[in-house]
Parts: sequence; C-alpha cells; structure tokens
Amino acid sequence: MVRQDIDRIGVVGAGTMGSGIAQVAATMGYDVVIRDIETDFVERGFETITDSLERFASKDALPDDPETIRGRITGTTQLADLADCDLVVEAALEDMAVKQDVFQGLEAHCDDDVLLATNTSTLSITSIAAPLEHPERVVGLHFMNPVPIMEGVEIVVGEKTSDEATALAHEIAEDLGKTTWESDDKPGFVTNRILMPWINEGIRAFDEGVASKEDIDAGMELGTNVPMGPLTLADHIGLDVCLHASETMYEELGDRYKPAYLLKRKVEAGDLGKKTGKGFYEYD
Repeated sequence: MVRQDIDRIGVVGAGTMGSGIAQVAATMGYDVVIRDIETDFVERGFETITDSLERFASKDALPDDPETIRGRITGTTQLADLADCDLVVEAALEDMAVKQDVFQGLEAHCDDDVLLATNTSTLSITSIAAPLEHPERVVGLHFMNPVPIMEGVEIVVGEKTSDEATALAHEIAEDLGKTTWESDDKPGFVTNRILMPWINEGIRAFDEGVASKEDIDAGMELGTNVPMGPLTLADHIGLDVCLHASETMYEELGDRYKPAYLLKRKVEAGDLGKKTGKGFYEYD
C-alpha cells in the first residue's frame, strides 16, 4: 500500500531538476522539503527558485505571490528531515550507486507507505530499487527540463513497481499541472531512447559537413515542426548530460547509441552548452 493523501513533498537534490520540481510543487500549494548534501547547494537551489518565480510573476503567471510560494519550501542537508513527507522525489546525480544509497537512506527514514520516486532519465528503476525491502513503492517520475515550463512527465514502471504506486505517480504529476505518459523500464524509456540518437545524428551531420549548424537546426525545425533543432536542444540540455545518457544506452543497446565524436570532444573541452556560455552556439 502507498499513502494516497499527499500534502508534503520531499525533493532530494537542489540542482536544476530538483529546484524545478520543488518550485512546481510549491506553486501548486504543496509544502516542500528540499535536501542536498551541502548548505551551499541548497542555497543555490533557492536562488534558482527565487529568480524563476520572479520571472513568472512578471508575466502574471503565478497563482500566488512569489514570497508565499517560496515560503512553502524549506531546505536541509539531512535526509532524516524528509521523514514526514508523503512523497519523495529523488533528483540526485545520474549515478546508480548514488541513487541506491539515497533510496536506502529514504527507506530507513520514511514510513513504509510513502511513495519513493526517481527523476532518472536513463537508469533502471528496477536496479535503483533492488536493494530495498519495499521496491514495489519505487517508480520513475521523469520530469522534463526546465520543469516549471515543460508540460510532460514520464512515468516509468519498474519490475517490482506496484499498480498502486504507478497510478499515484500519474495522479500526483497531473495534480502538478503536467501531462503524463507511461514507459516500461527499458534503457532510455520513451523520451531519451528516441531523442539521443536524433541529437547525435544531428551532431554527426554537422561534424561531417552535411550543412552548417544553423541549417541543420532550421531544417529540423521547419521540416518536422519541432521547436528546437538537435544542436540547439543539446546546448539547452547540456552536452555532458547528452553524453552521459548516450553512453548509458550505448552500454545497454549497442552501436546505434554510440555518442558522436564531436559531442565527446566538446564535453572534454568544457563547452557544455548554455550553462557554460558555449556549446555548439555561444550564449550570454
């Protein structure tokens, strides 16, 4: 059984995804506890949330004033402070050992009926939950980046995930104003399984001189009606994130997911996209 009444949501990880999830939950009226391993990381997450809320407020796109929403969020460095949460969403590093450690800690602190969700974009839900006594309450709740703007959430069902946990994951995501779709626990799920080969092929086309980066992006935007071409999108996601996702699926699925050479070269050079000011394009 998983708890059905959700009033307090915990978020593990105060980075881009974690702060976005916390912001959306608080905006929709939930009390939120956000945890990271260092106080500086938590404070940085709050700065991101505050800046984002101010931008939404300037467009009259918030149901409450930013201060009220911000006041629903508390920060901590202690995993034990999530013990009173009715749902916890993990948004830590895309590293299996890190995630398993987090979930074992959550199982030690949270009641047995608390839904435990992971925001992983590529790692196996079944593997993350494998060390737990109650893997049936672990589900994938994969938000898209940037969380406050993107409408979709991917619900991923592990081998042991219960029907009740899956249904509650859909319900809570929809209550946060999102639209959901469901995937089995296969590498990359729906989104990244299709997206990463598309991005890598766009990078290869540029590297092999098929067209300029601008024309590759324009061709895909105008020819297929996507809002961003593959090179622009890779910059927005983060080239390091794209590389990690591609490498994870390459290990599982073989050559069709092999990362493009130019992607690896740019990550090695530290040009990670919009977040560093330079990727395939340059940013202020």
